[in-house]
This record gives sequence, structure tokens and C-alpha cells, in this order.
Amino acid sequence: MDTANHQLSPGVLSLLPLFYIGWSDSVLSPGEMNFIHQKVAELDFLTPEDKDYLIRHTDPRKPPSDALFKEWLEVLRHEAAKLPQGSKQNLAQLGLDIANVHRAAPKGHFDKPELVHALLEIEKALGVYTDEDLHSMVYQLGARHITTEAKSASFDALSMQHILDGHRAATKNKVRELLKDPFFRTDIIRDKTLHRAKTLERTQALAQQGWGAVAYPEAYGGTGEMGEYMAVFETLAYHDLSLTIKFGVQFGLFGGAIKTLGTERHHRIYLEPTGKATLLGCFAMTETGHGSNVKDLETTAIYDHNTQTICIHTPHRDAGKTYIGNALHGAMAVVFAQLVVAGVHHGIHAVMVPYRDERGQLLPGIEVEDCGYKLGLNGVDNGRLWFNNVVVPKANLLNKYGDIDENGAYFSPIENPNKRFFTMLGALVGGRICVGMAGNNAAKTALTIAVRYGLKRRQFAPKDGEPETLLMDYPTHQQRLIPLLVKSYALHFALNNLGEQYSTAHEEDMRKIETKAAGLKAMATWHGTHAVQTCREACGGNGYLSENRFSDIKADSDIFTTFEGDNTVLMQLVAKGLLTEFKQAFHDEGTMAVMRYLGSKISHVIAESNPYFTRNTDVEHLLSDEFHAEALRYREKKILLSLSDRMRDYLKKRLGPYEAFLKCQVHMVALAEAYIERLVYREMIKTLDKLQDSPEKDMLRRITQVYALLCIYEDKGWYLEAAYMDGSKTKAIRRLLNKLMQELRPEAGALVAAWGISEESLNAAILK
Repeated sequence: MDTANHQLSPGVLSLLPLFYIGWSDSVLSPGEMNFIHQKVAELDFLTPEDKDYLIRHTDPRKPPSDALFKEWLEVLRHEAAKLPQGSKQNLAQLGLDIANVHRAAPKGHFDKPELVHALLEIEKALGVYTDEDLHSMVYQLGARHITTEAKSASFDALSMQHILDGHRAATKNKVRELLKDPFFRTDIIRDKTLHRAKTLERTQALAQQGWGAVAYPEAYGGTGEMGEYMAVFETLAYHDLSLTIKFGVQFGLFGGAIKTLGTERHHRIYLEPTGKATLLGCFAMTETGHGSNVKDLETTAIYDHNTQTICIHTPHRDAGKTYIGNALHGAMAVVFAQLVVAGVHHGIHAVMVPYRDERGQLLPGIEVEDCGYKLGLNGVDNGRLWFNNVVVPKANLLNKYGDIDENGAYFSPIENPNKRFFTMLGALVGGRICVGMAGNNAAKTALTIAVRYGLKRRQFAPKDGEPETLLMDYPTHQQRLIPLLVKSYALHFALNNLGEQYSTAHEEDMRKIETKAAGLKAMATWHGTHAVQTCREACGGNGYLSENRFSDIKADSDIFTTFEGDNTVLMQLVAKGLLTEFKQAFHDEGTMAVMRYLGSKISHVIAESNPYFTRNTDVEHLLSDEFHAEALRYREKKILLSLSDRMRDYLKKRLGPYEAFLKCQVHMVALAEAYIERLVYREMIKTLDKLQDSPEKDMLRRITQVYALLCIYEDKGWYLEAAYMDGSKTKAIRRLLNKLMQELRPEAGALVAAWGISEESLNAAILK
């Protein structure tokens, strides 16, 4: 055909804008090519010559030449000049309109709705269905009279918020409303003394509202539901992280230890004043010399049967309690120490130790030192504590899991010391889940500011006189923010589902919950620190201004990767839990477990050698739950099998368990990451299964697909090394992710709105 003389038929012209944009920046996969061939063949308005021409120009081995591109563009410009003023388009409709004004087109022939639908399917297959593609085409045509409409979200943000909040919506909404009061306004306070005083005042105000005691039994002012406490904590984290952590230390750690490790006598004396914040306390576990190694803390608690007292003592300077929140404001500490009864060590136990009198003066034998200014959270009064032979009554021992009888003998309902230790540490699990939620909510707050700014800030125009382009319309901006937005959604459901499990768990469930909590806390807080930094950069110089909140969110949330357990240590804990469970299966199930183990190894060999699977690039396959679930399961299982084999080999070589652990440390972290990625995906699928069909469910399904593909693509090096997929498949995943990012661009504003973060909580000048 003589394209230079504008002899392309109306039918070919109808698809030419799609082909022009599609070929300008992408490569067709075999699956996409076959789909387009099928659709072109089905279009009855195309002549056989049209179909032959179009199919010839979807051959990946022979992409259009530069000369042909120029000829296509000349034809399109010529025909587009005939379009009416003010046409509002997408690329599919643009092609049909150009075809319709062609002199050879029957009148109204290309106005049929079914044609638009058919071309939109091809548009989607080519991955050219975003506003920026239309802007690019319009710019190429020089047709300023063609305008575009902003695409609205496909779902209702308020309905999505109801799903996100779940059955805790009433509590979360009450806290949201409370935080709108000017009393809670997040002003910039750089003096730590003033900042701490303001945070304490606000913490006490929350207690007066009844939120401090919410997790305690009804007899002491609460509801008895840990899930309600988590809902309050999570919502506070959108607003003020110093207040969130102060709230958590007072009511969650201090009060939670009394509730979880104490018995009725402690509940009766301490819980009500703790919930009302008339008794301020701290959780004194971490020591300077033994940060993550709780089992080997050096503070001692020696029982004297003659006086019925316990002596709390710091044996040397590095055994002092450090980084203790509420240390400066508090009057009593739950001190974790090595309990010694009749000369026998019984491991870590918790003891209530008063360290200030009614006037706020330190009691004898107590030393408190201010940690001073920190990178962030300067509204929280962190300090160091030392105890010099401080004597307290035996009744101050929190005795749910270990006690001393009237004859001075130690006894416990849990005989095994290791099991007793880990059961006591269960008091930390709720805190870890909460910190994971706070880390993720820091990411959500930053993303809300960055996305909303990206939807109003314009920069650079395609041409003089044209409107400048919105930041969110740049693919690079989408690639920075939308994957983080997707991960925040996925982590939200995983953390909230785990919080509900923890709230209703039985003791036999706790080990699995501890493993999940450790991994999710690490994953969510690492995600938080990365997301906040990315959002800060995405807002340019404005992101660097204190008035736009990123500096405080970044500084306040950075510590989340360290407290309630260092993330790297927690990921090793996750791997140990998985290895223990794997080993226990062999112990409990004998021959069946061995057969299953061998079967797993055989199935992995088969999967690795299946060329069809490793090279399957069809979009339907890449978006399928089956592919996502199997790929994530395969990675976790293969790493678990290889790690267990490696550990066994080291032990056969007579290395001790500790030496074998050191050699496999990095391998263990990889296992933990694979497990948590699959856990998050599984929780998203569980959530979807519970929802009724709706636009919101459809949106969450798309988010689940993107989350799974992000996990797989980010681990592509591993999958390629394992021969689970080849390069053509990982390239196809990359192209598909690019399309999905573009698809989610019109949804971004509604997705952040659904988090329900108020303007008062955001408090960013950049949004005004």
C-alpha cells in the first residue's frame, strides 16, 4: 500500500494509533501477539487485506522500520486534522474517529459501541491504555483540539475504607475524630522537654477517654479485647508517632506485662491506675550489653526467704537497662531479671519495681539517666536505669508462669525452662504486631502525601502552550510510588489478620503466631523506612521541608526496624521456627514425613525441568492465582529444603549447632523473606475469599496480582538461578508489571483516600 499517498484503508486506520504507540516502546510477547492476531481475525469490519496488513505488522521478529513509523505518523496527522474541535478520546476511540472521517468510510460505520469494546481489548493487550499514551499520540499528531478526560477510580474509596477497617471500624473512626481536635495538633516541637510534656499530656488525655485501658478486663475499665487496643494504636500511628509509642509503652508494654505475666493480685492493684495513666510505668528489659539476647540478661532478682523479699541488682554498668521508654516520667518498672531462688537460677522473670515516690523523687538505690536527643521520637522520654540492691516484696514477682511458695521453693506450671522462657516472651508478640502496623502506617501517611501531591503538581509540557504534565502521569513516578502503595495494602491485611488471630489465640497457637509476628514486623518496618524515603524524594525540595511531615515521619519511624526486636535477628527467629516445625514433622509423622520430603524434592526437580512452564508468557497465566501461589510456595519450599540439607551436612561434619547456625545465617534470612512474602500473599487471598463481589473486591484482586508479581520479579535472580523460569518469562513479567502500574495510576488517589487519614493527621502544607 502507498502510505505516503494516504491510501491506508479506514479499517487499518482505526487500529493505527494503537499500533504506533504499542510498537514505539514495547516488544510483543508470543502470548500477546497470538491474542492480537485472534482479535484482528474476529473484527468483521476489516477486509482480508486489512487483516493481512495488521497481522504482518505484529511480528516481533520484524518490527516496523523507522521509515514506516514516519509514514504511519504522516497518515495519522493528515486524518486527525479533520476531527471536530474538542474531541475527548482514548486511543481506541481516537483510531475509530480517524477512520470515521476518512473519505472512504461509510457514514457512521465506526460509531458502533462493540467496535470500541473490541479495540479496547487490543489496546489493553498492547499495554497502551493510559492518559500519557494518549497525550503522546496527540502531541505527535499536533492535534491540540483533541482533549483527554481524567479517569475516575473504578471503586468507592469509602466502601474500601470499610473493608480495610473491618469490624474495628467504629473504634478507628472514634479515634480519627478525637485526633482532629486542635489539642492533638502535630506541631513541630524541637525542644525535647516541651515535646515530652506535650506527649505525656496527650497520653493522659487518651487515658481519660478510656483508650488506655481498652485491652484490660472490664473490671479494670477495658473491653478485654486486645484487638481494640491494636485498632487504637494503629490509628494513632497515622497521626503522631511519639504519641503512638508513648501510648504503647504505658498501656501496651507496661500494662500488658502486668496483664499477661501477672495474676489477680497484680491486676487488682495496678491495672486500673495504669489504664488511667495515674500510675506511669516502663518495660525494663533491654540491657546495654545484651540488646537482643534476652535469655542472657545480667540483672539479677535474688529471693531471700527470711525476709520474703527479692533484691534487684545491676551487677555492672553494661548490665543497666537501656532505651527504656517512660523512664523519665515513670514511677514503676516491670524489670526483667535472672530469678535466683535458694541459689538456683530459674531464668528470666519479671518483677514490679517502684523507682520514684509520690513527689517524683528517685528511691534509694535507683539511678536514671536521660538518653537525650535521638534521631526521632523526641516526644518519648527514653532513659537508662540501674538498680543497686533494690529490695521489693515477694508479691511483686509477676507470677503467672513462675512463683515461690510459702516454703521458699520455686515452682512453675511449665516445667521446661526453655518453653517457660518463650511463653513469657509472648508478652512481646502483641507489641511486635503493633510496631509492624505503625511502620506500615508511616508508609501509608507518606504515600498519601506523595500521591496527592503527584496528582496536583505539574512539571514540563510536551510542547509550548500545552498543559504541563502531572507528576503521577510520568511512568517513573508511577514505578516509584504504586508498588509501595500495593505493598502497604497487602501488609495491612496480613498484619490486621494476624492481630485478630493473636487477640483470640490459645496457648498452643502462640509459637506459630510469634513466628508470623516476628517476620511481619521486620517486613513491614523495612517497607516503611524505604517507602518514606522514596516519598520524600518523589516530592522533591518540598519533601525536604519540615512543614510537609516527611522529616518527622522518617526520623520517628526509622527506629521501628530496631526496637521490639532487631529486624535481622527477628528474621533468623522466623527461620528457626520454620526449621523446628519441619523437624517436628519428621518426629511426629515418621515414614510419612520422609516420603513427603522425598516427594517435595522430586516435584521440585520436575518443576525445574518443565520447559513449557518456565517459558509460559501468556498474560492469563502470569495473572493466575495458580502461578502466583505455586511460584511463591516453590521458592519458600526449595530454600527450606536446601537449608535443612545444608544444616544437616554441617552437623554430620561434627560442627556444633552454633557454628552451623553461623554458616547458614544469610541462608536463614532468605528463607524468612520467602516465607513472609508467601504469608502476605496467602492472607490477601483469604481476605478476598471472604468478600462479596464488588468493585472494591475487584480492586483488591488486582492489588493481590500486582503484589505477587512484584515479589516474583524482585526475586527474579533466584528464580533464574533455580531454572524455575527463563529470561523470556521474567521479561514478560516486567512488561506486564509496567502495564499494571499504568492501570493503577487512575486508582491511586482513591486508594490512598481509602486509608481514611484525616487532613488534621496529615497536616502537610504541601497538600493545602
